[in-house]
Amino acid sequence: MARLTSLKAHNLCLLSHNTNTFNHASPKNQNPQLFPSKERGLKLRFRVLCSIREREGVREEERAPEVLTGLRVDGLEEQKGPSLDIERRDGSSQVGFDWSWPPWKNVPERYKLIGTTSLAFVICNMDKVNLSVAIIPMSHQFGWNASVAGLVQSSFFWGYALSQLPGGWLSRIFGGRKVLEIGVLAWSVATAFVPLLAGYMPGLILSRILVGIGEGVSPSAATDLIARHFIFSTFYVIEGKMKTIPIEERSRAVGFVFGGLSVGSVAGLLLAPPLIQNFGWEAVFYIFGCLGVAWFLGFQFLGEGEASHAAEFPSTSQDVPWRSFFQSKAVWAMIYAHFCGSWGHYTCLSWLPSFFSEELDLNLTEAAWVSILPPLASVVVTNIAAQLADKLIADGVETTTVRKICQTIAFVSPAVCMTLSSLDLGLPPWEIVGILTGGLALSSFALSGLYCTHQDMSPEYASILLGITNTVGAVPGIVGVALTGYLLDTTHSWSISLFAPSIFFYLTGTIVWLAFASSKPQNFSNRG
Repeated sequence: MARLTSLKAHNLCLLSHNTNTFNHASPKNQNPQLFPSKERGLKLRFRVLCSIREREGVREEERAPEVLTGLRVDGLEEQKGPSLDIERRDGSSQVGFDWSWPPWKNVPERYKLIGTTSLAFVICNMDKVNLSVAIIPMSHQFGWNASVAGLVQSSFFWGYALSQLPGGWLSRIFGGRKVLEIGVLAWSVATAFVPLLAGYMPGLILSRILVGIGEGVSPSAATDLIARHFIFSTFYVIEGKMKTIPIEERSRAVGFVFGGLSVGSVAGLLLAPPLIQNFGWEAVFYIFGCLGVAWFLGFQFLGEGEASHAAEFPSTSQDVPWRSFFQSKAVWAMIYAHFCGSWGHYTCLSWLPSFFSEELDLNLTEAAWVSILPPLASVVVTNIAAQLADKLIADGVETTTVRKICQTIAFVSPAVCMTLSSLDLGLPPWEIVGILTGGLALSSFALSGLYCTHQDMSPEYASILLGITNTVGAVPGIVGVALTGYLLDTTHSWSISLFAPSIFFYLTGTIVWLAFASSKPQNFSNRG
């Protein structure tokens, strides 16, 4: 009876996405060759051309054993998931799978990772907006005036701004996963401590600064995490492990992760009022804080997934090429674009409810519900933008061109809508609400524009680059929001105080972005 020997690495001649069968033929090539498939898919299917060594003296008429076991390909680690059995009956081959439970066990690790990271960002914005709702009953209970309430709310942005660069540097050294989980735990614990510290102003401000620090390191950590998983568009090998990480999924990954912020804003604004009404304002901080702690504990179950599926960046404390960053016009374009986008986002987030109430004569309940519309619409637009960007890149459009198109839409759309809202066109209030909602929702195209460019330019330093741009982007949260209030008190005009500065930054940001932005990979370490 013929004896089938184990398949060695030198027998592996072709990997393909397109077949599930094993064909036996004489080997023509002894060296392994990997041919990346042009088709995208989640499953790898193999066609192996190999030779069968027969024992001397065995008759050719004798058949091979019915079952071939012990299939092994040297040099590739055994993959977790369904077991593979190959049966040979009457010259045919079959591949059978032994499915395991739970069903999501065999989902690629990168998809599990971006899903849980997006959930972290949902909790992030829930903890960011909870104080904007709870500040009203808190002010009544502790006798705070508007200045004190403003100080408490602005303290978040101090921690948020100061933690951007450290977050990027730490993510570069220790990996985004570790920094993200520590950040979530830190801001969640600080959130849960707010009711205990509310009567002691220094402690309350410190707790909000800690919330800002925890949330401040998270964007850079998430950027590093995605960059390590979405680098190449073909097969590559790291420490003997074969992986496929399609760059055409980057826009969807970034959009899905950062789109969690919009979902969190909606969830926070919807959940906070009934929780406060039924259980008191303290319940918002306790419940939202516990959600973050639960996420931290659940995130540990991903365990070794990232380590086995992530690109290995040098994890050393070597010097970061700061000088090279600031010598790049493309980096400066990202910095200015991030500042411009944040100005419009933070000022509208803070002042639109007042605009709806005072300028459009909506009552407080209507104004609160209307304020949910822009982030709710952003969830839909984010998905559309990501799908469009990835399709254009997959169809061969240059990545820089795609990023410029998306960011231009993100800037020009709200600028046009704010201009229409500023003019006295005799539009009814609900039409103005619709126009502003549409413009602010389309600004979510930035997630497929600016927010992907850091990774396009340098996956290795993506977290630090985002730390740089997001530090500057946090300034409008401190300066822009206060300046809007000052201009409103001075001019008594919403057009001048809220819309005019935002329109200016949106338009100038578009010009700078189109002129200098680039998604071409940069080797910052080798710059002079």
